[in-house]
Amino acid sequence: MPAATESPKKVAYRVKADSVEACNCQHGCNCQFTGVPNEGKCEFIIGYAVKDGRFGDVSLNGVRAVVAAKYPKAIHEGNGHVVLFIDEKASDPQVEAFATILSGKMGGMPWEALAGTIGRFEGPIRKPVEIIVAGERSRVRVPGAIDLQLTPLCDPISGKEKEVHIVYPKGGFFWDDAAVATTKTMRAEHGDFRLEWPNKFASAAEVNWTNQA
Repeated sequence: MPAATESPKKVAYRVKADSVEACNCQHGCNCQFTGVPNEGKCEFIIGYAVKDGRFGDVSLNGVRAVVAAKYPKAIHEGNGHVVLFIDEKASDPQVEAFATILSGKMGGMPWEALAGTIGRFEGPIRKPVEIIVAGERSRVRVPGAIDLQLTPLCDPISGKEKEVHIVYPKGGFFWDDAAVATTKTMRAEHGDFRLEWPNKFASAAEVNWTNQA
């Protein structure tokens, strides 16, 4: 085990993935605008399906993972309980690489910033992970643990589906451009970790992570 003063050797990585996200905020997600969740606490599920990725010599193409988290206040105030699931079909090197990226130890946003907010971490847990990427109708499932289903927002007068995006022209923290939806189902259960928030904020987006300039 390395001495406390040693830093892990940085491994270059780049990841492009589809993200399916939901949280306990109202449909606009107040965190996007003021940094404070609508309910005072932050609870979320994010599924990632890697389209193109590499960690050193390890290809991450096709890796599917789910992050579920509960924070007693805003994320930046810390003490989060985080559970990481990675699809059982991923190889051991892929699991280790993906988990290392999310640990923040290799640098790169958003994980480098999020690492210091976690008080309790569980995983990576190997289970079947199903992610259907279909915009505002995307779905994330881990049998017996995660069930997240997005559904489009509808105009309250006409009842017609409407397309809404949140866009960060200069780049956002998690993503730059997300199609906003709502949760038909949002449920997580793993040991003493439990959450359920139907009819709340959800989004589908592409994310890009790297620790390279």
